[in-house]
Amino acid sequence: MKKFNSILSLLFVFLISMACEPNNPFGGPVYDVEGNLEKDRIIIEEFLATAQIDSIYRYHDPTGVIVIVQEEGEEGKPRSGNLIYTDYTGSLIDGTVFDTSIEEVAKENDIFVEGRNYRLFQFTLGSSEAITGFNYGFRNLKSGSKAILIIPSPWAYRDSENNERIPPNSVLMFEVDFRGME
Repeated sequence: MKKFNSILSLLFVFLISMACEPNNPFGGPVYDVEGNLEKDRIIIEEFLATAQIDSIYRYHDPTGVIVIVQEEGEEGKPRSGNLIYTDYTGSLIDGTVFDTSIEEVAKENDIFVEGRNYRLFQFTLGSSEAITGFNYGFRNLKSGSKAILIIPSPWAYRDSENNERIPPNSVLMFEVDFRGME
């Protein structure tokens, strides 16, 4: 019994030490949110220094999301739990469009998918129905606004390789037309 407890203790210590390793076989590498936010902050600053984007004003959310308001809505700002309705066009900061809710834009950018229902995108603010950056960006917009959201990779798709149009750790830009909320 004493030998069994010793083996069990050694196994336990081994598992704990492996769990502390960033590349452990039990959980994979840990995503570096702060490190990627810092890298993306530099990329975004360099982009904004040269990008010519018309705007009424820009809001730099503490999360790192940039909200560039191009047309101010007249309704109030949403709260957590509100259902948001928006049209959007998502692109990399080099301008490559990777997704949109607008059929014409999809066709113009050769990303049209036959059979897809192009319509207003809806999501509940504060939920996981949209990327986290949408939650951060839309909470700073009045309903009826048109804006550009620049979203650091930790609040978008992180290091995911699931979408061939979006390289891992990409800063994303979304042109949004905030149509309304419930």
